[in-house]
Amino acid sequence: MGGPTLTRVVHHRRKDHGVASTDARPAADAPPSPPRRVATRTWRRTLGAYVALTKPRVIELLLVTTLPPMILAEGGLPSIWLMVATLIGGAAAAGSANVLNCYLDRDIDSVMGRTRRRPLVTGEITPRQALVFGSALGIGSIAWFALVVNPVAALLTLGAIAIYVVGYTMILKRRTSQNIVWGGAAGCMPVLIGWSAVTGGLDWAALVLFGVIFLWTPPHYWPLSMRFREDYATAGVPMLPVVAGERRVAAEMLAYAVAMVVCSLVLVPVAGMGWVYLGVAVVAGAWFVALCVRLYRMAVDPERRGLVSRGPAMKVFHASITYLTLLFAAVAVDPFLPW
Repeated sequence: MGGPTLTRVVHHRRKDHGVASTDARPAADAPPSPPRRVATRTWRRTLGAYVALTKPRVIELLLVTTLPPMILAEGGLPSIWLMVATLIGGAAAAGSANVLNCYLDRDIDSVMGRTRRRPLVTGEITPRQALVFGSALGIGSIAWFALVVNPVAALLTLGAIAIYVVGYTMILKRRTSQNIVWGGAAGCMPVLIGWSAVTGGLDWAALVLFGVIFLWTPPHYWPLSMRFREDYATAGVPMLPVVAGERRVAAEMLAYAVAMVVCSLVLVPVAGMGWVYLGVAVVAGAWFVALCVRLYRMAVDPERRGLVSRGPAMKVFHASITYLTLLFAAVAVDPFLPW
């Protein structure tokens, strides 16, 4: 009825008084985000990229194997400061090794679907920045252990970083299918570092725990390699599942799993472990071995062989983490029990 006419009148009156019509303002004229907000988002994104390079989930698992040996070595709870200092240094050392690994493997990561979103591949972090960051973490962690904990722990930390970065990443990873077997020794070092932080040296109990993780590494990592076999093949990394059939991989996983459980039982007489640790070692070990047996049976069955690399393999992978967590929790609890 008279709506359009009224609108034109109001519009002309606004123009006559020099007032701009808000109804006519285009969406493109909306004010931009304040510079401070943009800077905050950028800063958070960059910080997140640096944290991602350190592989926090891997660090968490490494710290799980650091604290229980400290409690066992002490025969109780060590000083809070010593535990905190050791965990800080251990996290920095593990972060350093992981960052330098990402720096050296950025060409591989760029062609693997599982790793294409890592910060060095996406360009969020430059190679130079990663190298400086990883080196700073490594030097800082070694200095931290030397000044705050003790020289033995510092020397073992240096060895752990060197084994992972030089031994595994630079030498073994692209040359042999046994890369994670020998390179996996780096993942065993937190046990020795934690033990030496308390005692200033090493003992047979620490070496047994080292052996447990050493034997645990293949049945932990090979299932993941089975799941992402095509990725590793595309990148030219000769992981065992790439160069060998599922039957052989499953058989070797089972052999390592059995040896791991036997090694875990050796700790009972060596460290005088009680019934709680023994029970966990037997039950959790039997459960994990049973999963490896199931995987092997699937691998030798022609009708089910193609299914191994999917659900069953990843089930063993996740179970390996649960097993190690339970075992080391038992190591931590045992010294507080009278039996």
